[in-house]
Amino acid sequence: MNKESVWDYPRPPCAEPTSKRIRVYFGGELVADTYRAVRVLETSHPPVYYIPRDDVRSEFLRPSARRSFCEFKGSASYWNLDVNGKIVEDAAWSYERPSRGYEALQGCLAFYVSKVDDCFVVVERVQPQPGSFYGGWVTSDIIGPVKGGPGSAGW
Repeated sequence: MNKESVWDYPRPPCAEPTSKRIRVYFGGELVADTYRAVRVLETSHPPVYYIPRDDVRSEFLRPSARRSFCEFKGSASYWNLDVNGKIVEDAAWSYERPSRGYEALQGCLAFYVSKVDDCFVVVERVQPQPGSFYGGWVTSDIIGPVKGGPGSAGW
């Protein structure tokens, strides 16, 4: 297996398609399942996987009032999950009108690993990026250290 160093990822970040199977589980349900994700790679961060909305079970999504702004990708909207009465706020985010260069993210959602029950890349269970701010997916095929942990605020 080829390992990728997060320090070799670009800044500004790039968005690239991946055919790896990406799955998200919450509340005992498969919430998202795709072979058509877009992977965003940014220096010092683990990849973030954006899943086409067509591959997310929309009956579990509820819009959130939260908004944020990324200097590269633009304005983000957030989504709550409501699965059989189990609710988690701001479990996912999307760029409804992404900035130029990130058009591949339009119509896709990214999930916080730390806010759902399980996420998988192929068969590997993903670990959340350290800290509560970032949404990267940590797998065994990346090499860090990754931003978000203690002492990384100035990176």
